Amino acid sequence: MPSLVENEDPQQNKEVAEWMRFGMRLGVSAALHPLEYSKVLIQLGYEPIAAVPGRSILGRPIMVLPNIFQYAGHIRKLDGFYGCYRGLTPKLVGSICSMVLSEKIADRLGLKPLEETKDDVNLSDEELYFHFKHNLKRDIVLSVSGIIVSHPFHVISVRMMAQFIGRETLYKSIFGSIAEIYKTEGIMGFFSGLIPKLLCDVACLVLTSSTVFLINKYAVKDKLGRQYTAGFTQFAFSSILYPLNVVSTCMAVTGSRLMAGQPPIMPQYSGWVDCFNDLQARNELKRGSSLFWRSAGGFVKPTFRDNRGYVPMPTIAKFQ
Repeated sequence: MPSLVENEDPQQNKEVAEWMRFGMRLGVSAALHPLEYSKVLIQLGYEPIAAVPGRSILGRPIMVLPNIFQYAGHIRKLDGFYGCYRGLTPKLVGSICSMVLSEKIADRLGLKPLEETKDDVNLSDEELYFHFKHNLKRDIVLSVSGIIVSHPFHVISVRMMAQFIGRETLYKSIFGSIAEIYKTEGIMGFFSGLIPKLLCDVACLVLTSSTVFLINKYAVKDKLGRQYTAGFTQFAFSSILYPLNVVSTCMAVTGSRLMAGQPPIMPQYSGWVDCFNDLQARNELKRGSSLFWRSAGGFVKPTFRDNRGYVPMPTIAKFQ
């Protein structure tokens, strides 16, 4: 008697497997949200915990800011366990909308996924290039459409988290946040910070895919080596383009009624280029790039100590 699995459509099985993987990614994203929450506040330039004396890798005395886990612990101390998950709901809704609609857009444009081949050694150069070009075009469409569709929810999520700075309650729910953004900024408010985010993700995708394709074609042939090459290459380009991520986060908040988006915490930027230039001039384009070893910037003398202890860092400081 044939089993149920044998009678099922292979295409249906593939779709079910894709949705299961997507569900697992959502679960991991939800579990790690407190760390993402902390990173967003760091990218916005908010440092509520005073730096403490420490030492660099070379042994020189420096001022060290709390790591990402200590930062998340501070949020939990003030807002409790559930407070660490502020902004999670719009983030998940945006991910689901991005997944569903981007796939439909790619299929409508005739960019359906090609059948996977177990081994590309026997493929000609023309076939390899065709696969690369088709997959790259599909990935670009998926990335661009997914970012555009999910960005309004991303803005809402970031602003929900940014409320921690000023202890506001302007962004409580998705529908209330939509009304607040539309009332104060109009339609364009839902797409604040979109351009730097698009540039970051699309540039990283194109550079990573092209580099990996060339390396695999001329240098690396074994499957395991290619996996390491792809991971390392993506990490390298993500690090290079990280400043655009910081700019996007700042632009998602600027212009709002939140304290985090108003002077003196954040200057009034005329656009994302102005934000980039300002952060670059203050050497703060790498905010949040280091999550475990965070230097406050500059060295201190070991004997320097005020009777009152070390004072808190200013709201916007040089840190990584």
